[in-house]
Amino acid sequence: MEVILLERVAKLGQMGETVKVRNGYARNFLLPRGKALRATKANKEHFENQRAQLEARNLERRKDAEAVGEKLNGKSFTIIRQAGETGVLYGSVSTRDLAEIVTKDGFSVSRDQVVLHTPIKTLGLHSVPVTLHPEVEVEITINIARSPEEAERQARGESVTTREETNLADLGLEVGAALAEAGDVEL
Repeated sequence: MEVILLERVAKLGQMGETVKVRNGYARNFLLPRGKALRATKANKEHFENQRAQLEARNLERRKDAEAVGEKLNGKSFTIIRQAGETGVLYGSVSTRDLAEIVTKDGFSVSRDQVVLHTPIKTLGLHSVPVTLHPEVEVEITINIARSPEEAERQARGESVTTREETNLADLGLEVGAALAEAGDVEL
């Protein structure tokens, strides 16, 4: 099916382009969300008549998104979750969770704007892109920890999932030295 794009669509084209897409993609995604029109003669004429208004509206939305993006870019958010000793979460952090935490901080972000290809399932700092507009994308940092104290340690760069392993050879030398000092054993 051929459609006329009413806004920029990633990996598809710019506003005003006529592109060929699969029927289901057009019917289920592009047309219901107002991102495209069927490429009929009447719609092409309608688009050309409305082009200036659509471009102005798109430019205004882009400016608003850029203003929000300047405040949001590089910001860090903390999520407290339960996890095992190895750092694997009991459950996962999804786009819905991320959108809620960003919205609580005063930004208007929906879950479909958060770009997360797979759910986050481990503790640590995770960089997550947020698409505020088809032409404006910012990065936020998500700090997932078991407690606020652990989140602060992670933010400083400390690893909270690695255990300090004691080298057995060093331990043996320390025990031997202690026994030698006591005078009970000669080395």
